[in-house]
Amino acid sequence: MTPGEYASLDGLALADLVRRKQVTALELVDIAIAATEAMNPRLNALVIQAFDQARARAKEPLAGPFAGVTFLAKDLGLEWQGLPVRQGSKYFQGYVPARDAELGSRWRKAGAIPLGRTNSPEFGLNVATEPRIHGITRSPWTPHHTPGGSSGGAAAAVAARIVPIAHANDGGGSIRIPASHCNLFGLKVTRGRTPVGPAFGELWNGHAVNHALTRTVRDSAALLDATAGPSPGDPYAAPEKPASYLAEITTPPKPLRVAATWTAPKTYTVDPEVAAIVQEAAKLLGELGHTVTEGRPFYDHEALEQGHTLVVAGNMAADIVECTAFLGRAPKPDDLEPETWDLIRFGETLSASTFERARRLLHRQSRLIGAFFETCDVLLSPVVPVPPPRHGETTVERIGHFIAFTCPWNATGQPACSIPFGWTKDGLPIGIQLVGRFGDETTLLRFAAQIEAARPWIDRKPLISL
Repeated sequence: MTPGEYASLDGLALADLVRRKQVTALELVDIAIAATEAMNPRLNALVIQAFDQARARAKEPLAGPFAGVTFLAKDLGLEWQGLPVRQGSKYFQGYVPARDAELGSRWRKAGAIPLGRTNSPEFGLNVATEPRIHGITRSPWTPHHTPGGSSGGAAAAVAARIVPIAHANDGGGSIRIPASHCNLFGLKVTRGRTPVGPAFGELWNGHAVNHALTRTVRDSAALLDATAGPSPGDPYAAPEKPASYLAEITTPPKPLRVAATWTAPKTYTVDPEVAAIVQEAAKLLGELGHTVTEGRPFYDHEALEQGHTLVVAGNMAADIVECTAFLGRAPKPDDLEPETWDLIRFGETLSASTFERARRLLHRQSRLIGAFFETCDVLLSPVVPVPPPRHGETTVERIGHFIAFTCPWNATGQPACSIPFGWTKDGLPIGIQLVGRFGDETTLLRFAAQIEAARPWIDRKPLISL
């Protein structure tokens, strides 16, 4: 197999070649390693390598829908036995998981081969990927711009064709924002859809979930088939899933009611180029037979932002207490970045009643939003109100603007996805966001597959690409 052939295929297509013995898993691993060595110096997407382990696993008997396919785990979550993880932080240097987390076990059973870990901001606390420990990850579309965060390393690697799929997680937009910035498909699944055990029952009170970044909708659907479902002891589970998400996307969605908005909440603004792309998407959905009307849910966005911040701060403060016991040492002043320390110290000031009031406040906003989805089936909106920013522009003070359209669905737990759709005049990718009812990934995946067929995106390659 040539590198060009490898770069043109998605994960399922590569797995099919391995299954039919037209290529070996070791050949795929070697191509991916060569691609990493060629492009990673310019991208800084992969920050922990496991090349020897990948070659060894490629020689083992493999089964599953992605048998023999290389992937990258994010440097945040997805514990895999023997694969170091830093959480984007100096504090975790030297930590190597002794066992798979449940999600890692499911990726393993799917036959995927981890090549290493991708860059992430410290504890996933930014929408750009610029951690002090590993440095800046650059977009393969233009090195002056961020690929987004916190799954920015994953997005850069998949967009550059180093691997066809990469693990990602999303606590405020961290799958969808990099997907939008890098012309990829990114699905944030329903709260409780994929497991986070055994170490946790939920992440950030259910705001954060794990899934992936992919170049095709079908790879995302097939991976969700392999990873979705509760594990023993989970505090709750998402509604029942279909027999196969991959089979579901072969059926186009029936005509649905779509609410479309390109107006940002609060005092935030939407860039005219972004708004025009969402309006173009609304027109296409109408042409595909759906009823599209302008509209959006009305809720207290400022209250939602405040509640989200309190939940994250409280969880970070609790995490550091547990990490101190787990790692056997408290963090020293230079172990964590200043912004992380600020969030932890704020979390330490919260009383139990303040934290509980924040949760109730978020639940009230979720009720308002839930009522809106009784009047429509899907919400169409921007993913990010502005085009991909340059490095250094995603300051703490500005993060609220960048996550204005993504964070609400972490609070409500609803599924939402970023679908490649348009381009700025400067050639930067812009995605559109579709949001579904709680538990209804099926409709979003069908919609995404329909748009993918109408407006294919996989053949357009970035500046830095295999």
